[in-house]
Amino acid sequence: MNQQFHARKTIAILAFTQVASWGSLYYAISILAPEILKEMRWSAEIVFGAFSWSLLVAGLVSTPIGILLDRHGGRLVMGSGSLVCAIGMIILSLNHSMAIYFLAWSLLGLGMALTLYEAAFATINRSFLTNSRQAISTLTLFGGFASTVFWPLTLKLNSLIGWRDTYLLYGLVQLAVCFPLHMMLGSPKSGEALASVQSKSLPVKRSHTLAEALRHPAFWKLALAFSANSFVFSTMSVHLIPLLGKFGHATTWVVMMTAMIGPMQVAGRLGEMTFARHALPQTVGKCIFAALPVALLVLITFGTQQWAVALFCILYGLSNGILTIVRGTIPQALFGRENYGAISGALAGPALISKAAGPLAMAVVAQQTATPYPFLLILLLFTIVSLGFYLAAIRLEPVSMEAI
Repeated sequence: MNQQFHARKTIAILAFTQVASWGSLYYAISILAPEILKEMRWSAEIVFGAFSWSLLVAGLVSTPIGILLDRHGGRLVMGSGSLVCAIGMIILSLNHSMAIYFLAWSLLGLGMALTLYEAAFATINRSFLTNSRQAISTLTLFGGFASTVFWPLTLKLNSLIGWRDTYLLYGLVQLAVCFPLHMMLGSPKSGEALASVQSKSLPVKRSHTLAEALRHPAFWKLALAFSANSFVFSTMSVHLIPLLGKFGHATTWVVMMTAMIGPMQVAGRLGEMTFARHALPQTVGKCIFAALPVALLVLITFGTQQWAVALFCILYGLSNGILTIVRGTIPQALFGRENYGAISGALAGPALISKAAGPLAMAVVAQQTATPYPFLLILLLFTIVSLGFYLAAIRLEPVSMEAI
């Protein structure tokens, strides 16, 4: 009974803080950037470049933060992250210079690494000795509503109090709500407790250390697979609407179709929990990594047809939604539980760097081509490379057979 209460409390805390953190750290900028541009009179490259810089910072610090999560658990690390996020947002709300603007986003990049999915997954891994996959799926289901909640909320707040006070309010939410909630997380299971549970179950192979994982060929193939995939998804998140407009579709209809992506992410996570909860993460990943090149092929071949755009948005949303679960579960399946935070953080680093680079790099291609086809063919190549690296990674025998 106490274990059930602890599990529900952990999921409830992380669900709320993930929605609040993703909404304020990641999604709010798309609503507030035009107001920042208008007031500060900077170029779009500066305003969005600082945000991309924050993703790069998150990627650079993801491995050491993963090590801290393995050693100290989520309470101290994610609690510290809430304080860093609060400071970053307060500085952002008060800034009047480019240097301070970049400083604020540097702090927010550190805060992302301390509070978003990778940190939450590592916290779950230490708190749930069994059924961690189900817990991760449940958490991502709630996290999928971050944009649904925060885009309209941010739009409303911006119209009422402006972008500065909106970021100030979000900083106070991190300080007054997310910080105390993170400090209510339970202590991580000790190595002795983990060994005790394992000794009562079927024999398992020893978990890899970070150094051993880095020497394992599956690690780098998996890292490249996630990195190429992140390049595509981050690019699409910025360029999808104008890209679909190049096929001749009306902007209002395009916006209506792309609005399906968020609900499809949630639907994909519900489907994974319902129909694929007993499948290996490796198997689920095969389907998800293959779905994106299929979606792009449909768009390249039939993009002038409305049904093709609708099908692409459905497949894109489902793939993006379920991939988050795969990203959270497969490091444990391949490399074990004990050093999950460090290994997961190391895997996330290249993906976050690609996430930062994708929109800026592909903006050059978008500006130089009048048709969408060169742009889409480049992304298709990335998805095929991503699928190839993923299949090569899981072809190796898993090093841990722990129940997840």
